Amino acid sequence: MIDLYYWPTPNGHKITLFLEEAGLDYRLHPVNIGKGDQFLPEFLAISPNNKMPAIVDHAPADGGAPLSVFESGAILLYLAEKTGRFLPADLRGRAATLEWLFWQMGGLGPMSGQMGHFNVYAPERIPYAIERYDSEVRRLHRVMDKRLSESNYLAGEEYGIADMASYPWIGAYSKLPADFVAFPHLGRWHQAIAERPATQRAYALGPTVNPQAGQPLSEEERKLLFGKRD
Repeated sequence: MIDLYYWPTPNGHKITLFLEEAGLDYRLHPVNIGKGDQFLPEFLAISPNNKMPAIVDHAPADGGAPLSVFESGAILLYLAEKTGRFLPADLRGRAATLEWLFWQMGGLGPMSGQMGHFNVYAPERIPYAIERYDSEVRRLHRVMDKRLSESNYLAGEEYGIADMASYPWIGAYSKLPADFVAFPHLGRWHQAIAERPATQRAYALGPTVNPQAGQPLSEEERKLLFGKRD
């Protein structure tokens, strides 16, 4: 049994994508980041950076006490190693998967998040910031498109954790769709993943957990998500 501490954001979707693909038994524990659940002591005990997702594995491979893991990339890698799925065993396949997984963690995710923040959530429009992150995300999409012109998926011919990490960040904001005309290989890849039954099951969880998704943030929610904390 896996306990998944989750909210339907791009980083949260990464883990439900894996769990649904692998058919693992898991329980959802909603972490309402608009109400400050991420700052509760019981959540900080398993995710000290006050970010979701996090998991607790009640049947770790060493047979010991339940094991908690935080950070979405670390969780994907942990689950892939636990199940022996979506991470190639051969040296070159594994290296390629880890390259693209860490590329997402260090680039596509953070840059897309900043693009979304300055376009959607910032209280004032800052042209320099908007152009900076729009341009960088477009560059990253170009990198993906080039890679996907050479292989079906980011790490090669098989769907894996690098794809699960990246997929939720493509078109994560309805007001900022990806340019699939300019990047057709990216569009082909995105559509192929969207059509997977496990992807559809994973994304169907979102409206159930957060029926208010897409509505404007209240002032209190804005403070909890973006305000200063000691």
